[in-house]
Amino acid sequence: MKFAVIVFPGSNCDVDMYHAIKDALGEEVEYVWHSTDNLDQYDGILLPGGFSYGDYLRSGAIARFSNVMAEVVKAAQAGKPVLGVCNGFQILLEVGLLPGAMRRNEGLKFICRNVGLKVENNQSMFTTGYELNETITIPVAHGEGNYYCDNETLAELKRNNRILFTYDGENPNGSLEQIAGITNEQGNVLGMMPHPERAVDSLLGSKDGLKIFQSIVKNWRESHVITA
Repeated sequence: MKFAVIVFPGSNCDVDMYHAIKDALGEEVEYVWHSTDNLDQYDGILLPGGFSYGDYLRSGAIARFSNVMAEVVKAAQAGKPVLGVCNGFQILLEVGLLPGAMRRNEGLKFICRNVGLKVENNQSMFTTGYELNETITIPVAHGEGNYYCDNETLAELKRNNRILFTYDGENPNGSLEQIAGITNEQGNVLGMMPHPERAVDSLLGSKDGLKIFQSIVKNWRESHVITA
């Protein structure tokens, strides 16, 4: 399986994401600059964290107009797995691949620490490696992770089991119903504020994030003919 790590001006977690795929997961991965207009050669798309375009206007608002985003939308519509982490999640919201919006953290402070997450759905292509209701430890690092959506959208997310992760216990940013990660209706686009790419080795304090990437590969391989 071949992954693309999309790099915008201001991305700062692209190297972490590359390391997670190349070294911890052992899969093929390449950096892809934001001006690229073709992602056909990639099987999975990863939008890393950071501060794309300096977070001017609001997080992800400018990045959504990058050339590559039309290709990310095309890949999502084709059923390819698309994962957006932190700023990547914000960009997916801005481009409309995921519903809702991101607000400043409750308390208006940047937070950077490990948090507990509860696995609310282990039947998605991103979470089959976990147990249902399993508690995992993943780092967060953001100033705008306060997820919000209207009541109708929240009801739809619950009805179709699209909330994959919630914060367990402490709600670090005031996110609606402690939501930490959601998918699109088809289930192949995941946006999450915590950083699984920073939790792929025990030396980092946790390797609980690795199962997200392992789940993607396992489910992708089961749906494709592998010849090598």
